[in-house]
Amino acid sequence: MATPDPLMIAPPERAVAAIGGTADRAGPPLSWPLRSVRRWFDTSTTVEIVERREDRIDWLRAAPFVAMHLACLGVILVGVSPVALTVACALYCVRMFALTGFYHRYFSHRAFQTSRAVQFTFALIGASCVQRGPLWWAAHHRQHHRVTDTPSDPHSPGIHGFLWSHVGWFLTPRNFRTDLARVPDLARYPELRVLDRYDTLVPVLLAVALYALGVLLQHIAPQLGTSGGQMLVWGFFVSTIVLFHATVTINSLAHRYGKRRFETKDNSRNNVWLALLTFGEGWHNNHHFFPGSSRQGFRWWEVDLTWYGLKLMAMLGLVRGLKPVPVWVLAKARG
Repeated sequence: MATPDPLMIAPPERAVAAIGGTADRAGPPLSWPLRSVRRWFDTSTTVEIVERREDRIDWLRAAPFVAMHLACLGVILVGVSPVALTVACALYCVRMFALTGFYHRYFSHRAFQTSRAVQFTFALIGASCVQRGPLWWAAHHRQHHRVTDTPSDPHSPGIHGFLWSHVGWFLTPRNFRTDLARVPDLARYPELRVLDRYDTLVPVLLAVALYALGVLLQHIAPQLGTSGGQMLVWGFFVSTIVLFHATVTINSLAHRYGKRRFETKDNSRNNVWLALLTFGEGWHNNHHFFPGSSRQGFRWWEVDLTWYGLKLMAMLGLVRGLKPVPVWVLAKARG
């Protein structure tokens, strides 16, 4: 017999939002503030959310996100060095590829196959981006394709405006939850469920490692002019925040600015500048017309760095079965 959904049996004004989807039953009950703070570290923690606040920003939950932006101001205190900039750029590139190639094209759309080891490796790198776990990311993206640019799409700029589509929507209780029913193919992997539940663990470890690297370099190679604080601020905070805002431009800008090669039911656009910034994701109208391809730059001149990276991985035997763009899709193109 199925367990009744508490949202269905509770009065509307006392409806419980199952943040993360798993209730906390072990041990004595925690106070509301403690349970709210605990969600920073364990997304299975539940708190009672009044139904009318489900779609409002949960500022306590959002505090670390705001703090990361403020931490970028630390560049004033720590200065800059070539090595810190190099590490920041390298982490941007590696993590952007993990997001576009694996969080998006692999986990969300299953556009190719790979081994369990490679799957976990890139899930781990993706988790370091502070864009939640692979199950959450894929579940929300699959839903986005079902309801694109309708009132049910939480990050449609045409309906909800630029700021909400860019940063507001994912800070709400409703969109904090991971709907495992949308990703049953991924939820069967316990290692992915752990990454999803403790989605701050990997970023914290990365931040600690970068600080330690800076301290080590300051000690053994002082001529590089870096330090623990500098490596932390540039390598983690600045790189991660730039990565975040670049990624979400596909929500806020790629549905407003660019060209439409294909007639779709949504407002997706192809935008060359966003494609360069996000390693190919800016060919968004292409993607919405045929999301099953591992390639989003359908024409040879459409730069798709993620596609080139996946092709290289296929040559090395790390991935296989890259799904191509069908001939019939190209035949429908308007240019």
